[in-house]
Amino acid sequence: MTFEQQWIEYDYNPFVLFSSNGKVISLNAQAQFLLGAITPSELFSLATTYANFSFGFKTTFIDLDFGRYKFFALTVGYENDEEIGIKLYQSPSFKLDKPKPVGEVNNIYTLVDLCISTNSINSKIKFLKEFDPTIPDVVINSSSFIKILNKTYDCFKENKKILTKIFYRVGEHIKFEDKKYSIFCVEVTADNINTQKINELEVLTTDTSFYMDIKKSVTINIPMITS
Repeated sequence: MTFEQQWIEYDYNPFVLFSSNGKVISLNAQAQFLLGAITPSELFSLATTYANFSFGFKTTFIDLDFGRYKFFALTVGYENDEEIGIKLYQSPSFKLDKPKPVGEVNNIYTLVDLCISTNSINSKIKFLKEFDPTIPDVVINSSSFIKILNKTYDCFKENKKILTKIFYRVGEHIKFEDKKYSIFCVEVTADNINTQKINELEVLTTDTSFYMDIKKSVTINIPMITS
């Protein structure tokens, strides 16, 4: 792999090169992660939709949201009729105006299961779980986290099923006091969301140290501080 190819491979932004019929010719590491949330045909459709009318490169500023991946622009380029490439530019994950989390070392699975048990009492909702089992115990304000997660479940109470995921944000980090920490997420999704309850959730999280993504799903992003 040449030095130039390594720059593409390790770029924070996904890049995919397609053939003229939509077959993936090459892609970088970030694009491999992205393809867990969007199909190659959807990406190819974006490339052909936002390509220049003639050969060359065209950058378009557009908000795109594919699960936990969010982008603010894309560039499409082609120099012949055989290949076309697309690069998507990731939006910053967090507003870096939160203090370093304080609290006690807790097991995140125990806290989430506690909230699920509480919200499943006298409820017909089916609570589904997809947990990455490798998250270590982390420093977290357990009282604040439980309040936020309970309010999150309250936003989805009109559904028959609610899915809770715990997973790493691959390749993403946050710095406190010049030290870098990995990030993991607790994500809650369902078919319908109560917008009024979402407003209440946003107010609740304003003065906390939690980094929230609130759209069609609710994601609590947590730095992996273990001591």
